[in-house]
Amino acid sequence: MSTNKVYGDRPNTIPIVEFETRWDYADPAYANGIAEDFPTDQSKHSIFGASKVAGDIMAQEYGRYFNMPTCCLRGGCLTGPGHAGVELHGFLSYLVKCGVEGREYRVFGYKGKQVRDNIHSEDVARFMFEFWRGPRAAEVYNLGGGKGNTCSILEAFRLAENATGRPMKWRYVDENRIGDHVCYYSDLRKMKSHYPAWDITRPLESIVQEIAASWMERLAKAVDGAA
Repeated sequence: MSTNKVYGDRPNTIPIVEFETRWDYADPAYANGIAEDFPTDQSKHSIFGASKVAGDIMAQEYGRYFNMPTCCLRGGCLTGPGHAGVELHGFLSYLVKCGVEGREYRVFGYKGKQVRDNIHSEDVARFMFEFWRGPRAAEVYNLGGGKGNTCSILEAFRLAENATGRPMKWRYVDENRIGDHVCYYSDLRKMKSHYPAWDITRPLESIVQEIAASWMERLAKAVDGAA
């Protein structure tokens, strides 16, 4: 399990265009998102991202050098109803949790229009199963929800409000996180071409609804347990 942080902040060098609720790529070469041949060096990764680059390259090397079946899944926003998101990790789960609890959500920079693609944990597991059934040597895949499962933070607010029935409380911090992507979503064409039996089965709206229902259930149990 690798991460899209192996690309560091290089995706921020791609020209972007601003829309009412999101940023998106202005370069048509990235109309489907970031592909696996995108450069990984000469960028700021964070220590976490740098450690993943090391593991990613080592897994590839075992595949190439020894012809072992190895695979690096460069995950983006992997989520689902069991996700215990916190402020600095698992943004969609944490955002929905804030909506359920009526807690303030802090938006860090980029006008709240930064974009991510989200993939359900079941679709992650389904791809792993497909690779297990037909392994390949030294492969890398950008494992995300693809363009169809993208949202900005502003758009995620609307999805959360629809799922919880509660208005989001949020505050804007006019400083983005270091190395944070303005826009990132995975190009899934390589995955689909190598494993045509696999595709995204959980659309973004249903993912948010599942997460909201899960948080409501967990918080209700916590209240009952404390009573």
